[in-house]
Amino acid sequence: MSLLRALPVVLLLVASPAFAVDHVIVALGDSLTAGLGVSPDEAYPAVLEARLRRDGFEYRVVNAGVSGDTSAGGLRRIDWVLKLRPDVVIVALGANDGLRGQPPDVLRDNLTRIVERARVAGARVLLAGMRVPPNYGDEYARAFAGVYPAVARATGVPLAPFLLDGVAGDARLNQPDGIHPTAEGQRVIAERLWPHLKPLLTK
Repeated sequence: MSLLRALPVVLLLVASPAFAVDHVIVALGDSLTAGLGVSPDEAYPAVLEARLRRDGFEYRVVNAGVSGDTSAGGLRRIDWVLKLRPDVVIVALGANDGLRGQPPDVLRDNLTRIVERARVAGARVLLAGMRVPPNYGDEYARAFAGVYPAVARATGVPLAPFLLDGVAGDARLNQPDGIHPTAEGQRVIAERLWPHLKPLLTK
């Protein structure tokens, strides 16, 4: 979904009376968050919302995933996303930075600025880590993976070490492209994120 196509949806959410009542979680990400290749109710933000409701948490989870987005794109969108006045922002960006071989220093700066803007707006932040395949070279892979704990330490936010924990590399949980999770893979993502998200919630 392009940013222009997504904008009317978000503006509708901002104006919705239901969102003024409920707590809001925004999942800011790329196609892994948007749920490319699965239905909207199968993407992990929707799975998390269903879990929240079952467990008695009155939260709406807004899927702010845009396919192809990078950390720079997320930084450009963060002020727009914060118009939803989220209680929690899940920052799940960087996969496309890695696939494009972007410098880890640029990724670190963008993520830091996203987290800081969200916190200034009063949101609690959960940062979700990402890794690149080993064929990108050990040095780049280590530097890339190290960005996330470094940002978490510098900003004092909790870290889910790897968004695709338990999913990456498992053909049963990924679509034929080997990159995007199936519906079952999305459920695993939600399950692995839950222990990191729950401490940020209020009833």
